[in-house]
Amino acid sequence: SIMVNSNPETVSTDYDTSDKLYFEPLTKEDVLQIVATEKPDGVIVQFGGQTPLNLSVGLHKEGVPILGTQPESIDRAEDRELFQLMLKKLGLVQPENGTAVSVADALEIADAIGYPVIVRPSYVLGGRAMKIVYDRCDLESYSRLAIMASPEHPILIDKFLEDAIEVDVDAISDGETTIIGGIMEHIEAAGVHSGDSACVLPPYSLDADILEEITAATKAMAVELKVIGLMNVQYAIKGERLYVLEVNPRASRTVPFVSKATGVPLAKLATKVMLGHTLRSLGLEREQKPVHVSVKEAVLPFDRFPGVDTLLGPEMKSTGEVMGIDMQFGTAYAKSQLGAGQKLPASGSVFISVKDSDKAGMLTVAAKFHAIGFKIIATRGTARLLVDNNIPTDVIKKVSLGRPHVVDAIKNGDVQLVINTGTGDTPRQDGYMIRRAAIKFGIPYTTTLAGARAMCRGLAALKEQKHTVKALQEYHQ
Repeated sequence: SIMVNSNPETVSTDYDTSDKLYFEPLTKEDVLQIVATEKPDGVIVQFGGQTPLNLSVGLHKEGVPILGTQPESIDRAEDRELFQLMLKKLGLVQPENGTAVSVADALEIADAIGYPVIVRPSYVLGGRAMKIVYDRCDLESYSRLAIMASPEHPILIDKFLEDAIEVDVDAISDGETTIIGGIMEHIEAAGVHSGDSACVLPPYSLDADILEEITAATKAMAVELKVIGLMNVQYAIKGERLYVLEVNPRASRTVPFVSKATGVPLAKLATKVMLGHTLRSLGLEREQKPVHVSVKEAVLPFDRFPGVDTLLGPEMKSTGEVMGIDMQFGTAYAKSQLGAGQKLPASGSVFISVKDSDKAGMLTVAAKFHAIGFKIIATRGTARLLVDNNIPTDVIKKVSLGRPHVVDAIKNGDVQLVINTGTGDTPRQDGYMIRRAAIKFGIPYTTTLAGARAMCRGLAALKEQKHTVKALQEYHQ
């Protein structure tokens, strides 16, 4: 085996991972030079994220044999028009979308689709420069800047599904049989980049009917795309409807997590499948459904970057990930938070300040925190709502209303947990200062309503002392 990898930060550059390692850039020209020197029987492009996948068509045209899923199938998943035709053929739906090459185009598409929309340049990786836009004025300024920065690349515009549940699916196929590796439910709602969102395997709030629909849709797309190897699908569930957000005929960042959670070495099996083995011959004939719960959490580097806001969005910010395993969701989630560096308190005060759209949902979370023995502190507007709903709450000043305010309370050790959601459009507003203070003084925090719910369940489980030790499973062929 010969590996090409120019990333010095990953374990995949270890000299003993492959027989040979080329520490070269992943460009068409460099790879063709290596192919000319080594004359390999085939090239695998599924294990390096989007970059090698983008090379598949160019390498194929130069006569380089691509192992596994073929370039024409990769192109069907990557090309927006071809992808839409495939979904229509299979009776699947995606959020309404369009492609704009001018500001006028962008405004016309967004007016037709309806706000909010999620917009991004068509050439980015990791969600860079993506933004959720709520009105024409914001879209006009974004589009003008994006077109000036790169006039040859169109802007992609999609309907943003507010408060939707996002789901990741990893699957493996040998061209005949497709096996679901894992279905992961994101804790944060759609709109937070999948690399920054915590996720749970198996899903903790989805019913059997929607899981069956997800399984059927994934297998249908694997057949249609003639997948040989790995495939990742991202879905959103809004109400009772399933939307296909994205399909990648390659290994995703979740494959190591799924493999550890289920005990099935997906990358190893996919390699053998690409070399001609069947899943049956490899002993994988059905989905592996662990009895335990695994939670993957992102590790975020905000403590290394003074001045950066901690709010999560469509642009990826995480630099790593950890996982927690236990027999129930609450303790598995709590373990993942501890692994990510969040020192969860056993008791104390919770500061709550949320945007208006989160206030109704926050009531049950605040009531639960009160029920498990935490004192609630909030600014005037949130406190009034909580008190009106029979949740005892102490009022504290916003930063803009003078001292002593909430940041002083965080500095003085009077706050043990921060729940603060917002839009982040104005970086110097109160919420920004509260979130930065939580980072500075090592106070655990969450910036989403879904995260607050999960953290509450985790703290409740820890207080009940229900956590257990759960070993990783091992796959036996």
